[in-house]
Amino acid sequence: MDLRPFIRDIPNFPKPGIQFKDITPLLADPTAFQVATDLLFVHYAGKELDAIAAAEARGFLFAAPLALKLHLPLVPLRKPGKLPYRTYSLKYELEYGSAELQMHVDGVSSGQRVLLVDDVLATGGTMQAGAKLIEQAGAVVAGCAFLVELGFLEGRKKLTQYDCFSLLTY
Repeated sequence: MDLRPFIRDIPNFPKPGIQFKDITPLLADPTAFQVATDLLFVHYAGKELDAIAAAEARGFLFAAPLALKLHLPLVPLRKPGKLPYRTYSLKYELEYGSAELQMHVDGVSSGQRVLLVDDVLATGGTMQAGAKLIEQAGAVVAGCAFLVELGFLEGRKKLTQYDCFSLLTY
């Protein structure tokens, strides 16, 4: 099944000059959503993984079903103030400002192999920060998985030390 028809272009969102890749048509079609999840599962089945981590919020949409299919724990990476327990924290710069991700201190253990999942790889800043947060906890980034990669933004260049996989590249 070709998933491209389920990714809608929204011009000038969230600001002028941006061509936003809207994944909601894919989420609205149970068959397309299932195919996307299945394709990620097939790629990662049998790989040495101990956990799946994802940054909020859209990364959760693909990480959660993948974690269930792979029978692995899901580790949420969240914005400050969203996690109730003690956290690791990492501030990072984006092209339009700064952001911060947090993870529970018991989210991953030293040496665990963690797959990071997100919906879109754009400039790579969020995924790079997620990887650093996993490594700060002593775990190993086993790979980075995406539904969509915007190749022209060259976000993969920030992730060269990791194995990256994208279902669709624009």
